Amino acid sequence: MAVLPTFTALGSGPTVLMLHDADGDHLTFAPQVETLATVGYRAVAWNMPGYGRSAPVEPYTFKALAQSCLALIDALQGGPVTLVGHGMGAMVALEAAVRSPSQVQRLVLCAGGPALDAQAVEDWVAPRLRALTALDGGGSMEALALTLVPQFIGTGALPEGVRLASHALAQVYPGAYRRALEALPTFDRGAAALAHLAMPTLLVGGELDRCTPPVALEALAQVLPDAQTLVLPHVGHWPQLEDPEGFDAALLDFLAQRRMLH
Repeated sequence: MAVLPTFTALGSGPTVLMLHDADGDHLTFAPQVETLATVGYRAVAWNMPGYGRSAPVEPYTFKALAQSCLALIDALQGGPVTLVGHGMGAMVALEAAVRSPSQVQRLVLCAGGPALDAQAVEDWVAPRLRALTALDGGGSMEALALTLVPQFIGTGALPEGVRLASHALAQVYPGAYRRALEALPTFDRGAAALAHLAMPTLLVGGELDRCTPPVALEALAQVLPDAQTLVLPHVGHWPQLEDPEGFDAALLDFLAQRRMLH
């Protein structure tokens, strides 16, 4: 049995499991954990394998990350769950849903999913790998976070949210960050596999996100059978931190719509 990833949990009710991006840890969903717990959900935010106190997986692949996620859903005994994935976490959420659709009741994909083309992925990953390589000459993840995060936020980002994004990235181990960034371009679930995902899906992105631009979200919405899209204005790659009010309102509305149907 694989070692379960670590996580933070708050509240009780239907389980909402949040999967962070390569750029952070469970803290990047801290506002949502609090919000969801106060309105009747069990809010769980994991530390992806290799992050926080979660043991890394070997090999570091989307298959292994998805299996770790599915094992955690089993252990939580609250399934099927709503999976909320941000950035790379959205890819892990999709992979988990493809592998075990019965464990995933709903999907919320935030600023992530399969990119439009290899160049788009390169534009996402390359600046991060360059910043990481620069650490070899002496430097800290704190310094990396303070230079990288401002490049990918929107003009309307909440300052506290930007600080939290930078703080979360500063906690990441350089070795884990490199492995996650190297894995990112290997996500290969195409339209054929994703077209079978019948669960209700909410796609949320920032108008100014250069990693997953609105056009990429729209393309994904065309493939998924039951998807709705929301683009938050003046927001970049961290919608849930840059505009927590807008993001949380959309998330709660989506969860409430679907709650009434069950």
